[in-house]
Amino acid sequence: MLGFDLVTCIELIEHLEESELKKFPEVVFGFMAPSIVVISTPNSEFNPLLSRVMLYRHPDHKFEWSQAQFQSWALETARCYNYSVEFTGVGHPPTGMEKVGFCTQIGVFVRKYPQTGESVPSEKPTEAVYKTVFKAVYPSLKDEKYLQNAVISEVIFTAQIIKYRLMSKRKEYSDDPERKPQFQPSMDCFSDHLGKLVVEKNMEPFVSGNEVYIPLTTIFSFPKVNRLCGTFEKLCKLIAGKVTLSSDGSAVMFNIENENEEN
Repeated sequence: MLGFDLVTCIELIEHLEESELKKFPEVVFGFMAPSIVVISTPNSEFNPLLSRVMLYRHPDHKFEWSQAQFQSWALETARCYNYSVEFTGVGHPPTGMEKVGFCTQIGVFVRKYPQTGESVPSEKPTEAVYKTVFKAVYPSLKDEKYLQNAVISEVIFTAQIIKYRLMSKRKEYSDDPERKPQFQPSMDCFSDHLGKLVVEKNMEPFVSGNEVYIPLTTIFSFPKVNRLCGTFEKLCKLIAGKVTLSSDGSAVMFNIENENEEN
């Protein structure tokens, strides 16, 4: 037994594959056996309150647990390795929605010590020699599958923001038919960058009937998309068949027919 005082796993377990998650309790609670373990993970029940979350909060997440799922896992883990566990969290829900729970749920595990036999570890630190046996870097963007998920998520998010700016500006002009609608983003960091692209590179999004077209060249020019893909060709390859594109494959396409009906 190594006798660690405290091990924290903050927003970690949701990045683990199923096979890794199965080994996690054995490594942390069985082998390391610290006095206290603190584990936090997203609460999936809170996700509907987060406007930008579609499935998971991060493209590298392999799962996100409800309160019942996390507590069931934590209680079983505590039972198997002789720990007690208490639950708390950070990020309170809105008034009247207390049942949703915290935005991030936390389990605090405290190791139980027997009355006889094994004694509580001394506060005096002990020397130990450690050897790295395995190293994992998260998010796992070297894996093509996770990279593709990250790119698709970022492309859709970027395109949605551009579409929102475009439709908001068109609505401002709808009451004055003599004024030609133009895409003029508001001056925040995101749209200021987009405005420069439109002026300098002539990559303006446009509306045709009930469809909005966002050129891939515009999306690729945004720093995060650019960093993820590296090349425009890689972007096209990663989103092929995963994102709705124009017939020539040059733009992300949104159908706004239902949105028009609602408005």
